[in-house]
Amino acid sequence: MTASPSARILIVDDDPGHLVTLKTIVRSWGYPVETADDGETAIAHVYAVPVDLVLMDVRMARMSGLQALEKIKGYNPTIPIIIMTAYSSVASAVDALKAGAYDYLIKPLDFEVLKLAIERACEHSGLKAENQRLKAQLGADFDMANIIGKSAPMRELMEMLAMVAPSEATVLITGESGTGKELIARSLHFNSPRKDRPLVVVNCAAITETLLESELFGHEKGAFTGADRRREGRFMQANHGTIFLDEIGETSPAMQAKLLRVLQEREIERVGGQDVIPVDVRIVAATNRILETEVAEGRFREDLFYRLNVMALNVPPLRERRDDIPLLAGHFLNIYAERNRKAAKGFAPLAMDMLLNYDWPGNVRELENTVERAVILLTGEHVTEKQLPLNMVQSHSTNATPPIDTADPGRPRSLEEIEKQAILETLAATDGNKSETARRLGITRKTLHNKLKLYNNP
Repeated sequence: MTASPSARILIVDDDPGHLVTLKTIVRSWGYPVETADDGETAIAHVYAVPVDLVLMDVRMARMSGLQALEKIKGYNPTIPIIIMTAYSSVASAVDALKAGAYDYLIKPLDFEVLKLAIERACEHSGLKAENQRLKAQLGADFDMANIIGKSAPMRELMEMLAMVAPSEATVLITGESGTGKELIARSLHFNSPRKDRPLVVVNCAAITETLLESELFGHEKGAFTGADRRREGRFMQANHGTIFLDEIGETSPAMQAKLLRVLQEREIERVGGQDVIPVDVRIVAATNRILETEVAEGRFREDLFYRLNVMALNVPPLRERRDDIPLLAGHFLNIYAERNRKAAKGFAPLAMDMLLNYDWPGNVRELENTVERAVILLTGEHVTEKQLPLNMVQSHSTNATPPIDTADPGRPRSLEEIEKQAILETLAATDGNKSETARRLGITRKTLHNKLKLYNNP
């Protein structure tokens, strides 16, 4: 499970400069941020507006962070609170932990450590609810019979998945970006004997090499600067469950050697520690790289590859399972029509033809984004070519039946006319905001500017 970028964070600090800096940095990570300049204001805010995480300084003039912490925890004990403190007030931070703080960070802050602390806190607060939600969906989203796909490649994948899931075998999931490798990993876990134990997801490409070892194996107090107490890693969190190592092909040779030891010995060592800790974890890994090629070129350990590749599941790209496109498109249409309160009923024949003939380099993720965008732009009941991205319209076969001009049904419209109408309608829908228009159309702002010049509409 990864932290949700929609988690709402309240930052509390009576230093205006520090408050603005933190607000800017945390917002840049995609989190909605609100601020308070003292403990009393923070308490009032939490009472009035739901927040998912509080990042709060210990020493503040009117009310200390410790006092505010006690009040907030008394009101809502489930809100994780991260305390910020200077070295001189570490004792206060320890008191804060005793009072229920999730974590504390030493000033001046290491922003990479701060980002990880926020992600962990969000995961910690949502882990039980998420596991309950996932278990409730076991009969739906993660029931292998309900994974969308009736094409021959998907049937073969599902047959293999049904045989592999109940086993204890290590699994390597391969496939291009956007094909749904994490969905397959979740299905493996929730259809296995470990389904009532934790599933821990780690994106190896999203964490720097220097922090990945600590993230996976934990660390001892004093192991490195800022390691002020022992921390358990993801392998211990996944003990008796499953750990999903996404983007395993992005790990360094040094990390590959450490992962190999875990696979061979089923034990870990915390960073800075000497104790060997046994772990009972099923390992599922995924990559969009061709690991055989990576091995041949010396970028991936051959022995680790064979340890991971006990059972291999390859998720086919969308261009090799075109029979599934109408099913997937209809599924996403229902989701985003409900979410955006649109009365969408389906796809016009030409629009579906374009979806079927496009190569989908971004696979299912790109299809989902395309349908979501189409629903946002939709004004009628059926998605037409006007709601599809320009690159899809332009790549459509010139041998296809030309679209009909609804104003003059006897005259087919050219692709240039469709493109012009799509651009001008999107520009109007965004009140002339060219940056937003370009984003919705899937083109650069420069391309949009050049197109508008052609239409004499700069």
